[in-house]
Amino acid sequence: MHRSLKSRTFARLVGASLALASGAMFAASGAQAQDKGPIKIGFSQSLTGFLSPNGKQALVGAEIWRDQVNASGGLLGRKVELVYYDDKSTPSEVPGIYTKLLDIDKVDLVVSGYATNEIAPAMPVVIRKGKTFISLFGLDVNDKFKYPKYFSILPTGPDTKGSFTEGFFDIAAAQKPKPTTVALSYADAEFSQNACDGARANAKKHGFKIVYDKAYPPPPKTTDFAPIVRAIKAVNADLVVVCAYPLDSVGMVEAANEVGLSPKMFGGALVGLQATFFKDKLRAKLNGIVNYETWVPDKKQMYDGTEAFFKEYQARAKAAGVDPLGYYLGGWGYAQMQVLGDAIKGAKSIDDNKLADYLKKATFNTVMGPIKFGKKGEWAQGRMMTVQYHDIKPDANLETWRGMSYQTVIAPKSLETGKIIYPYEKAHK
Repeated sequence: MHRSLKSRTFARLVGASLALASGAMFAASGAQAQDKGPIKIGFSQSLTGFLSPNGKQALVGAEIWRDQVNASGGLLGRKVELVYYDDKSTPSEVPGIYTKLLDIDKVDLVVSGYATNEIAPAMPVVIRKGKTFISLFGLDVNDKFKYPKYFSILPTGPDTKGSFTEGFFDIAAAQKPKPTTVALSYADAEFSQNACDGARANAKKHGFKIVYDKAYPPPPKTTDFAPIVRAIKAVNADLVVVCAYPLDSVGMVEAANEVGLSPKMFGGALVGLQATFFKDKLRAKLNGIVNYETWVPDKKQMYDGTEAFFKEYQARAKAAGVDPLGYYLGGWGYAQMQVLGDAIKGAKSIDDNKLADYLKKATFNTVMGPIKFGKKGEWAQGRMMTVQYHDIKPDANLETWRGMSYQTVIAPKSLETGKIIYPYEKAHK
């Protein structure tokens, strides 16, 4: 009995010692997590220059995500810090920014800023450093690189290049009598070239004859778009598809109104028309245009947290001097960071290889809807839309753009809110 009592006493002492040691190790582990400092996420962003109306939206979205994550305790027991620099809407600025982020600032992770033309020049730096890279609105950037740790936040789906104009051509092909000819005009820049490659493929698929196919130097090299539109008007194509960035999108729409362009359908891949700033500039000149879109405030596109996000964004917008609605890039800037944050939690790591492995397998539920990545890091299933603008008055204002009264989703069928007004001239009046 005496031996048994000694054994039990020894066992209790050992158990207590192990418990104390375990507690000490846990406390030390927690302290070490905090001692590591914040998880630093680096990127460039277009905060000045012609892309800034969209880039600044994306930044506010990212900042809202950061603030919410930090308020809830951070990631892996660490706060999150965003480290970013203005790329001035100039691609040549981008490689130097990412080199600085990784070599001098020693950020833990990198993501992209907004837009294809700014993402492509970051890729060589990112690849050389072996970093996982979640991009924001880059059109088929990874086609040439085929980098296994690249992931795209853009709802194009597997047919990346064709997705921007797929709905346009599908709708055109369904008209009776079917139009037969198409004119293609595009900026001599990465995004526009990619989108126009897709437009050519879509035209061929539906049997349309291309009667005009010309590039123009992007702004500031081109400032007067009237000669381009007059040349397009001269070929008298049934369909006119333009692939352009914000300044040339505005220039082409204004020139079309000035010259009196009146094809049966006009639009395509006009970046910029989605932003409140450019809608305010063009107003009724937008009527009749059929263009791509990535999200609209329709009830079918309200996902978990969507309304709450835009309420928070719009509350911050005025003080931040950004797009007051944030429908084009605000939500996507938040979703980009949501995906990264959920990958960190899922992989339980900020190791780039572990994150890439997790990103390839998981489905991410974001304020902009579910995202699952497929080949080349693009979406396994796309969710691009085609909308038509209509009934916009010369005095249209923020309340107009806040809702759906001025735009109709005409493709895909699953998100459709109405039918096209055809031809263009009928809706343009």
